[in-house]
Amino acid sequence: MAPLIVNEIISPDTNLFIAFLIGIGFGFVLEGSGFSSSRKLAGMFYGYDTTVLKVFFTAAITAMVGMLFFSLFGWMDLDFVYINPTYITSAIVGGVVMGIGFIMGGFCPGTAFCAISIGKLDALAFIGGLTLGIVFFTEGYPLFEEMYKANYLGTPTMNELLDIPRGVFALGLILMAFAMFWVGEWAEKKFPREEY
Repeated sequence: MAPLIVNEIISPDTNLFIAFLIGIGFGFVLEGSGFSSSRKLAGMFYGYDTTVLKVFFTAAITAMVGMLFFSLFGWMDLDFVYINPTYITSAIVGGVVMGIGFIMGGFCPGTAFCAISIGKLDALAFIGGLTLGIVFFTEGYPLFEEMYKANYLGTPTMNELLDIPRGVFALGLILMAFAMFWVGEWAEKKFPREEY
């Protein structure tokens, strides 16, 4: 069951169709923002192009505030929103592996599919490597299981971990986003890159 209150406002099928349309819209925004360009994505790590930071923070804030208001008006039940279980060790190891892959390949999984949708062959190579990584992890899971399941925290949200109300956390994240936008603008001026 999706988190929108179904049967009272919309049907379950309409709920999924809305999610489908939002997904297409998000993909359109990603492509329009340059997320299909490995140079633009790598630019985030080198400081000369912080578009990725701005788009992701904007998307996160829009989703967070939208969900809070939908919950406030009774249009969404936040208890039905799936939260990934938190395993600290595997999150750190996975973050390092993905970060290295991101820098080497110039894509993350989502942006690679964005790029392949417009025919970029380097993204196809990245998706091939991603697929091999998935097969390697799946087939070797017994070797990784202990590390993967280490330091389990359950499914806490950040506001629960910080022991603050959802609205206060949302305000803090919005203020942090504005600060990061300012840092991004500063970095782009500090580390300009000549286009060639």
